Amino acid sequence: MTEAVKRPVARRLQARAMRVVNVPMRVVLGLPFPTPASGRLMLVSITGRKTAKTYRQPVSYVRQGSTLLTPGGGKWKWNLRDGQAVPIRLGGRDVLAYPELVSDPEKVEQLLAVMAASNRSVNAFAGIPKRPDGSLDPARLQAALHHGFRIVRWHLDGPPR
Repeated sequence: MTEAVKRPVARRLQARAMRVVNVPMRVVLGLPFPTPASGRLMLVSITGRKTAKTYRQPVSYVRQGSTLLTPGGGKWKWNLRDGQAVPIRLGGRDVLAYPELVSDPEKVEQLLAVMAASNRSVNAFAGIPKRPDGSLDPARLQAALHHGFRIVRWHLDGPPR
């Protein structure tokens, strides 16, 4: 019998804190006009794969051309299907986005660097330390991916090819 793998304590505490913070953020991000928070946060409407219940999850994003990049550290991302349209609230407007879950270590490191250049708090949120040369610690990156960390690349112009 295999033993369930537990996330590190810091990540579990972070998840608890985010559950509390997300309650007012849902209200702010759901407003019909852009707010200061909507410059870095969007509201994703996700349908549970087991419950079929719709959840509204505030997530941070960084724009990269016609895509948005989101660090996917929580369980919400497991309800996404590559290429299946998801309603999001972006800047006070409802739009459809097509998610792509990125789990390749090299791509994740590259996309985290793009995100960190635009939003320094991404590195703290991801919790993957850097080596002296500036690259991510490969063992910690692999552990984060093992525990479910992904980058969600949201395509605004149609499903990914």
